[in-house]
Amino acid sequence: MILDRDRGGAYVATFIAGAGLFGTFFFLTYYLQQTLGYSPLVTGVAFLPISAGSAITSNLATIVLMPRVGPRPLVASGMLTAAGAIVWLAQLGPHIGYATGVVGPLITPAIGIGLVIPPSINTGTFGVAPQDAGVASATANVGQPLGGSIGTSLLNTLFTAAVTCYLAAHPSTARLIGRLALIGLTLAHGYDTAFWWIAWIFA
Repeated sequence: MILDRDRGGAYVATFIAGAGLFGTFFFLTYYLQQTLGYSPLVTGVAFLPISAGSAITSNLATIVLMPRVGPRPLVASGMLTAAGAIVWLAQLGPHIGYATGVVGPLITPAIGIGLVIPPSINTGTFGVAPQDAGVASATANVGQPLGGSIGTSLLNTLFTAAVTCYLAAHPSTARLIGRLALIGLTLAHGYDTAFWWIAWIFA
């Protein structure tokens, strides 16, 4: 079942999309709460644009676009759109606000992911024998959380390494700008590093 080229590619696409999407949620949550000082409730509300954007794009992809062009152009363009959005998100700094630096990069990956996941799940379950339908569906759906768990673990390691290296390279900066300012710069560097890696994963 997984050796079918289209179906196997669909399973890989859901894995990659899960790794990138969960990583984005993970680090953006930290940015909104630790850097911008949002409460958990406000942070949840701040994520609504990605939910709305992905819902609209998912319906457009499966109902309108996929019957016309097939899954391959949609998945490829969706991954590249998400990669571009995360590159945009990698420009965040300690003093960039939600409206100016977060809303746009939140809506854009929603469009990209909406073009990737629904066509991938449809392709991953299309054309299988009736007795294999449950296995095909489970394989298509497990890609996202599996990619999310592995991707988040890897990205958190890269984030920690970036933060540690930044602090080691700037030992005297705290005396010049203050300890809190240094922490803000260090975390922003770590988030940006993680977002660049997420962009590479999507690309």
